[in-house]
Amino acid sequence: MLRFLNAGESHGPALTAIVEGYPSNVNVSSDRINHELARRQKGYGRGGRMKIEKDTVEILSGVRFGITLGTPITLMIKNKDWENWTDIMAVEGQPIDKRQILEPRPGHADLIGGIKYGFYDLRNVLERASARETTTRVAVGALCKILLEDIGIKIGSYVLSIGEKKIYKEEIKNLSYEERFENAENSEVRIPVLGKDEEFKEYIDKMKEEGESLGGVFEVYALNVPIGLGSYSQWDRRLDGIIAQAIMSIQAIKGVEIGEGFNLTYTTGYNAHDEIFWSKEEGFYRKTNRAGGLEGGMTNGMPIVVRAAMKPIPTLMRQKSLKSVNVKTKEPFDAAKERSDITAVPAAAVVAESMLAFVLAREILQKFGKDNWIEIKKRIEDYREYVKSY
Repeated sequence: MLRFLNAGESHGPALTAIVEGYPSNVNVSSDRINHELARRQKGYGRGGRMKIEKDTVEILSGVRFGITLGTPITLMIKNKDWENWTDIMAVEGQPIDKRQILEPRPGHADLIGGIKYGFYDLRNVLERASARETTTRVAVGALCKILLEDIGIKIGSYVLSIGEKKIYKEEIKNLSYEERFENAENSEVRIPVLGKDEEFKEYIDKMKEEGESLGGVFEVYALNVPIGLGSYSQWDRRLDGIIAQAIMSIQAIKGVEIGEGFNLTYTTGYNAHDEIFWSKEEGFYRKTNRAGGLEGGMTNGMPIVVRAAMKPIPTLMRQKSLKSVNVKTKEPFDAAKERSDITAVPAAAVVAESMLAFVLAREILQKFGKDNWIEIKKRIEDYREYVKSY
């Protein structure tokens, strides 16, 4: 089974990931991965860390002359900021009080992580709980996108809202997913409508002046996905549940819906479901996609559409900050301020692309084979023909 483990602290020497179960004979390159890493770092409203780090990957194993070997792939992204933290984040030696965190931030993992693992210096928690960890997820996602793109599956994303600023359904209903993605790629706030960037940016600037942070909603999609990934046979094999868990695992994501999601609860059954049609040229097809490409825990051949809600970043720079309590003295305190973004919704959308890519790549390999990509691709081609003739 395709899987990955990642490791590393936000201000440690490097972030790493080991990918196991990736097939042999796939053409990969560090340039392709670096392209995705650069996309993650973009977005209006990002913090000072993005000016320091220019993430690039080093492939340490599992690839020879640009071809995967079928053995574990090791990815490493060095933290350039590490040089400023060598004494504070040293692997060995004695701890120092400098930059010790004793005041947990509401909305973060700080307090609960400290209680769970037995730390008073909450830096031990926030260094790993930080969204900096998603850097390696994007690197792994890039490998998965290479697989998926080779069989025609395209994944993209765009932002639908940041704080009070929204893109309305009517504004994008006549745009294809590819057009929405292309517009988002040319937008500093990753919105799918041209000409509205300044409106969003002015709003973000206003919230920055007030010391606030902003959340929002983004949509991620996958096109040309084969019918029948996932399964209804067991609860933990239902693909909609697996996708929801993967997206919810991204820091600050508090809600996920697939297709029309919650809107389906406001209508009737007749208007909620996607009717089935058949033609000799296409085989079975749908004219609507309210289910978001998933029925009964399986892909139905329509675009997979996932919408996610990201809460505002808990670290605030406003003068009157959120209240907290010192974990040692138990005295009330204004919550600690750590360098932060005003909003990271555009970046989270890119991370969500990577998580969706990983889930779909894993499902593809589980259904069609796990070792040699040349053989796997042939099975996928044969299966697509079978589906069309069913």
